[in-house]
Formats: sequence, structure tokens, C-alpha cells
Amino acid sequence: MTDTKKSQHGEWSSRFAFILAATGSAVGLGNIWKFPYITGENGGGAFVIVYLLCVLLIGIPIMMAETMLGRRSRQNPINTMITLVDEAGADKNWHYLGWMGVAAGFLILSYYSVIAGWASAYVLKAFTGSFFGADAAAIKVIFDDFVASPAKLLFWHSLFMLATMLIVVRGVNTGLEKAVRFLMPSLFVLLILMVAYAMTTDTYDQGVKFLFTPDFSKLTGNGVLTAMGHAFFTLSLGMGAIMVYGSYLPKDVSISKTVFLIAGTDTVVALLAGIAIFPIVFASGLEPAAGPGLIFQTLPIAFGNMTGGWFFGILFFVMLVFAALSSSISLIEPAVAWLVENKDMSREQACIWSGSITWLLGFGTIFSFNVWSEFKIFDRTIFQLLDYLTANLMLPIGGFCIAVFAGWIMKQQYTEHELDMPNALSYQAWQILIRYVAPAAVFLVFLHVVGVL
Repeated sequence: MTDTKKSQHGEWSSRFAFILAATGSAVGLGNIWKFPYITGENGGGAFVIVYLLCVLLIGIPIMMAETMLGRRSRQNPINTMITLVDEAGADKNWHYLGWMGVAAGFLILSYYSVIAGWASAYVLKAFTGSFFGADAAAIKVIFDDFVASPAKLLFWHSLFMLATMLIVVRGVNTGLEKAVRFLMPSLFVLLILMVAYAMTTDTYDQGVKFLFTPDFSKLTGNGVLTAMGHAFFTLSLGMGAIMVYGSYLPKDVSISKTVFLIAGTDTVVALLAGIAIFPIVFASGLEPAAGPGLIFQTLPIAFGNMTGGWFFGILFFVMLVFAALSSSISLIEPAVAWLVENKDMSREQACIWSGSITWLLGFGTIFSFNVWSEFKIFDRTIFQLLDYLTANLMLPIGGFCIAVFAGWIMKQQYTEHELDMPNALSYQAWQILIRYVAPAAVFLVFLHVVGVL
């Protein structure tokens, strides 16, 4: 099929371009904002070990499968599943897998954009010297006052969504590809600088010990689910992003080699973020389990008290916004591609529709930090519910279905042809992981969560 079929949206110009785009989708707020605080909430080292195992045994095989599905069809996730289900002669209900992925991307971006707006606002705060000489208590006041204002959160949420749409509207080559070529490389350099600063603190060893020394008594079944959910979240699995990016992938690019490189880079960034942040957490007398505001209450302390902190503070939050943008464009692209392919819309019209709906959904997250903070559904705020629903339920369920479809429904000759593994042993190892290990792991964790195990 892929020998002749081309995506109507274009293709990545090279393997490097796809690596940058997919890594950009994976590397973002999930690594630098979310990974440290959920690690802190779940006891540190034991959680990290489970997370790394989830990436290796579940995340990478499913990422290979999702990329393969996209490249074989060369369409948006919804049409991809329709085409491949028909090709396999499978039950039509498999079509809903594509819809669930696009819906998950929409829901994630609705709150992701709000958090990215925080980072955008902190660029200005760093520039105006708000963190200069501030201690932990002062930084907490700055953060609390900011999230308590719906108007401020709405402004920065709107600005970030506008930036996302301006990139996506330009298409694959002149929009997505050019953006990630500019956005991605600097983040690594800045994180390394932050790690170097963390090494100068007296609590560096304490932070590293917390991150890498396992204490399984602190890990709960829900913590295991969170680790697995974050493996899906940070690799952008089950949300249609990798599938649609795969549809733009040239035929001569090795899926397996590329996915290992993307997953490895993503994991290194997450660990570097933890190494940079936790020593500052302990040095400042903060709690590792501070929650979603952790990064906004730790790094500003460092920037306010380190030599050159004004410059590095601005640069860090600018790079954090760039990392968020590289992910947000991948979250909205599946919906835009579907509207273009199915509703006879121009790319501009598709961006306006999808962006406007996502922007409106973001109001729920904005208000959950202030005027609706007492409003709970299943004992969670709207933001917490959206985060739990997507990262811990929709993405793992989507990944489970992708594994079953790629491992059991698609014909082996097609998967073998698309993956083009270096040898038969590598393909057999992937088959074992995608058919048995990944689905079983997801299923067992869900049984534990619902109280069966």
C-alpha cells in the first residue's frame, strides 16, 4: 500500500525531520513539568524504575506499531483505522480506535495549553525580575496569585493556542517541520546547564538518591498505573499524534531504529529534568509531592538566587514554551488532518475549527484552579479529571487496542513489510512484546485498579 500511496499533506523531508518531529511530540511539558511532580508524588526511585520498564516493554513496541499503522495508510488516524480494518477484514468496531485517539488529543491539548500558558507567563515574570532574591515562600505567593486569576490564565492560554494554530496552518514542511527544527535542539543544552547548576547545591546527592534509589514500600498500584499512563503520555501514544506523524514518514526510513532513538531521547530528557529539579526542591525545603505547581515553585528559586539567573530564567521558560509547542502541534494535527480529508475544508478552516473547540474546552481547566476549585467530579477537579481520564485511561486503552490490532488483526506479511526489522529475531521479539507483554501488562494493571487483583 505505501509503495504507491502518498499523504495529501506531504511528507517529512528526511529521517532526521521525522525524528525531530516525533521527539518534539514526545519531549515537552510531560518530561519537564509532569514527570518530576508525579515522581515526587509516588515516592521517587521505585516509580522511576517502573516507568522505565513501561517505556521499554510497552511504550516502544506500541510506538513502533502506531507509527507503522500511520505509514501504511497515509491518512489521519480515523481514516487510517477505517482503511486498515477493511484491509484486514476485521470487525467495524475497530474504527472507534481512531476516534478515541483524536478525542484524547483534543482533551489533552485543552489542559496542556493552559499549563503551557503558565510557562509563557513565567517568561515575562523572569524578564521583569520577579524571582530576584525570592525565597520559597515568595515564589509560592507569586504562583498562587497567578493561578487564582481566571483572566490571566485565559490570556496566556489564548496566546499559546494562537501560536499553535499559526504553526499548524502552514502544513507539514513549512509549518511542523520548520518549527521543530528550530524548537528542539536548544532544550537539551539548557537542561544540561540546569543539571550543572544542581550539582553545585549541597542537596544534589539527596536529589539524585531520591530519583534513583528505589523504595517499593512507597509505590502503590495506582502509582504503577500512573507510571504506565505517563509512558503513554510522554511518548504521545494512543492520542493519534504518532499515527498521523507516521503517515508523513518516507518509505525508506527504518521505523524500529527511529523509534528507539526517539524513546531514548525522551527518557533522557525526563531524567535530566528530575536531576535538575529535585536537588533544588530539597535545597529550598519544598516537598517533592508539591503537585502540578512543582516546577513553577522550584526553578524560579534557583533563577532568583544564582549568578546569571535573570538570563537563564528567561531562556529556560522560553525553551519550555518551545518544547510545549512542539508537542501541542502534534496533538491538534490529527483533527486538522481529518477535517481536511473528510470535510472538504482548507487547512486554514480546519485549524480555526479545531483550535476554537480546544480553546473553549480549556476554560474547564482554567476555572478548576480558582472559581471552580471546590467543584469535584469523582473527588477530582476538572483538570485532575481530564488528566486522569486521558493519561491513565484513554491512552493505555488506546495503546492496548493498538497492540492487539497490530499484533493479532493485521496480517503478518504487512507488519513485517512495514517495520522492515534488521533480522527475523528482532521482528519475533517485537511480536512477543506487542502480542503478549504489552496487552497483558495494561490489562493486569487495570484489574488491580478496579479491585479485581
